[in-house]
Amino acid sequence: MTSKIHYAETQYGFDYGAAKVTRCASDDKIGWVVLRVTTPKEDLQIYVTKTGKIRVHGKNRKEWNPNDQ
Repeated sequence: MTSKIHYAETQYGFDYGAAKVTRCASDDKIGWVVLRVTTPKEDLQIYVTKTGKIRVHGKNRKEWNPNDQ
């Protein structure tokens, strides 16, 4: 069975369906990472701390909460 959903690896992440996931930045000393997920309708920046706390910011860089939709 072959999936019809587009998937391709990129230099810094991957494209999967309408989503593009990109690694943006990290700090080895402190341990945080930043990922970006973009779609035709949304652009999210995801900041993850060493301990696992996640902060998500939307297009306007305001902290994004899915319950605000």
